Parts: sequence; structure tokens; C-alpha cells
Amino acid sequence: MTVLPDMTEAQIRRYARHIVLPEIGGVGQSRLIAARVLVIGAGGLGAPALQYLAAAGIGTLGVVDDDTVDLSNLQRQIIHRTSDIGISKADSARRTLGDINPEVKVCAHKERLTTANAEHIVAGYDVVADGSDNFATRYLLNDTCYHLKKILVSAAILRFDGQISTYKAWQGDGHPCLRCIFPAAPSEDSVPSCAQAGVLGALAGTLGALQATEVVKEILGIGRSLSGRLLTYDALDAAFDEMAITKRSDCPTCGKR
Repeated sequence: MTVLPDMTEAQIRRYARHIVLPEIGGVGQSRLIAARVLVIGAGGLGAPALQYLAAAGIGTLGVVDDDTVDLSNLQRQIIHRTSDIGISKADSARRTLGDINPEVKVCAHKERLTTANAEHIVAGYDVVADGSDNFATRYLLNDTCYHLKKILVSAAILRFDGQISTYKAWQGDGHPCLRCIFPAAPSEDSVPSCAQAGVLGALAGTLGALQATEVVKEILGIGRSLSGRLLTYDALDAAFDEMAITKRSDCPTCGKR
């Protein structure tokens, strides 16, 4: 059997179903192994995204979360177990990811992303997957990734609805950022949280898996990027819809003015 570049025989067996895909192959799998991906939040979206990314062989996974596991998390945050209640979500995620793929290096950032640390943390990664649950973090990530020229795959869920898009506005025309759609964040009081309005647990799995898929595509440069498109999912209707996003010249982050 021919040994593919930068991979052991064990890795060839582990990633065999990737390697046989012409779009990935041995070279593509080696790129995944060399990649560094930061996931914001080890919650509803981060839980499935992290597990699929670890299984895919992403070499380094960063997890940003300053929270601890609570009983109410377990309905959707499937990376955690009942025995993890009370411990750090980042540590719980690291344990699970180690069981899935011990070759993956997991960096636990047990802190909240802020204006003081965002640039330092994000700079160490190639792609960022945003699974945060508040507008302040979403906008901070959008601006930070734009200025550092990092690809951002962002998703959101509430009740039975979800949405996802990829932002890489620094690449120029045809690539908007989050602020091109929503120039300013609504007040936290105007939009209910999952704790207030509820969320279907399996919906987090759907959108988190989509995030992992888009991250892998961006690393490999395959398929059609979600940049410039907002994909929405209505779980009750079992329906996906798509909206084109236009880059705004007056965008406060990536606009020309």
C-alpha cells in the first residue's frame, strides 16, 4: 500500500473514507491535519461542530468557553455528559474530543472572548467557527476576523429556526461581512435567548454539522462557499432557503467609506 504524504498507516486507515473522495484525497487530508480551527462556544452549536472537526482530523482545535456544564445544557450540548455537570465546558469538550481522536491537539481557552483578548486568540488559527449566543461576541468576531483576514463560519439557532453563512470580506467584491446584513446589533432585550424562547435540541446538531462541513470546505478550497449567501433552515417545515447578501459600500467594517 502506498503511504500518502505526511500520514502514518494508522491515519490512512482512520481517514480512508475521506481519502477515497477525489475532492479530498491524501493531499487534502494532510491539509486538514495541518489546519488550526477555533470554535467559539462548546455549547449547542460548538458541541457537534467540534466533534465532527475532530473526527475529520483537524490538527489543532481551539475551544473558547468560560462556562461550566449545567443540567439544562444536556438536551442539546451533546459533547457533555451528566457526569460533567459543574466542570468547565472547555475541559469537558477536550475530554470528549480526546476520546474521538487522540491525535487532535485541543487548546482550551477558558475565558470569555473580549476586545482585550480577541485578536490574540483568533490570530493563532486559520478558520473560526462562531457558535456564540450573544450579539456582542458575534460582532466582535466579525470585526476581528476581518482585520486579521481569517475565515469566519457563523451560525445561529432559536426555537425551530437556524441560519448560517461564511464571512471573508477581506477578499473583496462579492464577499460581505456580518455588518453588511446587520450594520448594528439589536439590543439584547429585543431578541429572546434560547433560555427564554427555547430551542429544539436536534436543531443545534443540524446547524453545527453544517458549520463543520463549511469549515472543511474552506480549508480544502472545494465546493461552493457560503460567502455571499445566508442559508436558513426551518425545522418545522423541513425547509432550507437561501438569501443573497450584497457587500455594502457603507458597511462600518468592510465598506469603502
